[in-house]
Amino acid sequence: MSNKSLAIIATKGTLDWGYPPFILASTAAALDYDVQIFFTFYGLQLLKKEMKLEVSPLGNPGMPMPMGMDKWFPVLGTAIPGMQSIMTMMMKAKMKKKGVASLPELRELCLEAEVKMIACQMTVDLFDMPTNDFIDNVEYGGAATFFEFAGESDICLYI
Repeated sequence: MSNKSLAIIATKGTLDWGYPPFILASTAAALDYDVQIFFTFYGLQLLKKEMKLEVSPLGNPGMPMPMGMDKWFPVLGTAIPGMQSIMTMMMKAKMKKKGVASLPELRELCLEAEVKMIACQMTVDLFDMPTNDFIDNVEYGGAATFFEFAGESDICLYI
């Protein structure tokens, strides 16, 4: 490797956890890093042609709630049926209002910048995920495939 390199393991498949790997990867690629992202377990949701990701307020005490809800709305209330969809809708609206790129846009930016995206073959097999559900330009491999790159990388992140 002649350039600096960044290796990322993406394990989460929610709207809010989809941003870090793509933002970091696209930024590093723009700074001329060689970048690979290894998507495993729920992180594979980020490689689907149609990303139907939601944000979950459950178990996320650091999430800023709209209208000061974190001050008056009980945490247990986030478990009310439909709350996840409402929070997702509110998060997407806020991102759009603030001009934040969508996950598909960020993913496309990564692909254009030649970020290598590897889907964990073991997880694909474990969950019987059809590969035609995934975008093109995805490679399939196991942990050893990731370590070939990550073992030599300058930066390695687990997200």
